Amino acid sequence: MKERFNLDSELVDGSGGVFEVALDGRAVFSKKQLGRFPNNGEVETAVADLL
Repeated sequence: MKERFNLDSELVDGSGGVFEVALDGRAVFSKKQLGRFPNNGEVETAVADLL
């Protein structure tokens, strides 16, 4: 995120296999909703769509 978009990211500890990505409070990716981890580049593409 830093290199491509000049955005800082923060890792927040969770439990139960939670993997959520948000940008300014907007959901970018949710493992809970999709039942899987993101594919390579999927999060970056979703972030680009929101910028």
